[in-house]
Amino acid sequence: MIVLHQIDPIAFRLGPLQVHWYGIMYLLGFAAAWWLGRRRVRAGRLPGVNEQAYGDLLFYAMLGVVLGGRIGYVLFYGFADLLEDPLMLFRIWEGGMSFHGGLLGVVAAAWWWSRRHRLHLFDTVDFVAPLVPPGLGFGRIGNYIGGELWGKFTDAGWGVLFPRAPEFAGWSAEQLQAQFAAGALERYARHPSQLYQALLEGLVMFLALWWFSARPRPRYAVSGLFALLYGCFRFLVEFVRVPDAQLGYLAFGWLTMGQLLSLPLVALGLFLLALSRRAPTIAPAAPVPAKG
Repeated sequence: MIVLHQIDPIAFRLGPLQVHWYGIMYLLGFAAAWWLGRRRVRAGRLPGVNEQAYGDLLFYAMLGVVLGGRIGYVLFYGFADLLEDPLMLFRIWEGGMSFHGGLLGVVAAAWWWSRRHRLHLFDTVDFVAPLVPPGLGFGRIGNYIGGELWGKFTDAGWGVLFPRAPEFAGWSAEQLQAQFAAGALERYARHPSQLYQALLEGLVMFLALWWFSARPRPRYAVSGLFALLYGCFRFLVEFVRVPDAQLGYLAFGWLTMGQLLSLPLVALGLFLLALSRRAPTIAPAAPVPAKG
């Protein structure tokens, strides 16, 4: 059944303050990482680390996500705009975050934290990897609620009409509702690619990584599986997702920036999985009590 997207991106208002669903999705993602991470710390899955230290890691990772995601978006998707208006880098409230940039930000945060705690970087990354997919899933749900990053036109029965799409430019809500009720908009239905990504990058990746990391694995293995799965899932969904308007297709009439940035992740995932075959396996240890 074709659906007309009518979700208000603003969850609630407190006077002049508007709280957007997208921001709430970010909070839910961090809350899930906090709760799941504490469970893994209590199980001794990161030897020598207590819950207080993990809280520091999560704080640094949050900064990495926001700063890396914004900088990555500007560099990968809006560099020409940055040259014309350098201050756009700081206008985060206008939207624009990149997963690949956010991933680099998290890795940088993990590297900094690991040095302070004298841990191998990939022991930390392996610990964090299963905690990331819920945040990815919530983020994609936030994209859907905001009616952004929609897919291509589809004849599938689950297509969605997105009022912010270019074909509806200048249409009022009343016009859209009337034409939808008359059954005149089916040809404009689009893939809800945000929900495809929420399912694959969020739920499927979480289940796979949580199950895979349920018992000790060699160093690099969990990180490798994360990179491989995300790279493959993102590459596939890009075939039904509309590329960023300012970039379009980069080559062959189908290659997008999202696919181009995902190819190195696939290669990295395969490399790390191969590397893990000769790497040590870190056994769980009793968690370190927090300092009073």
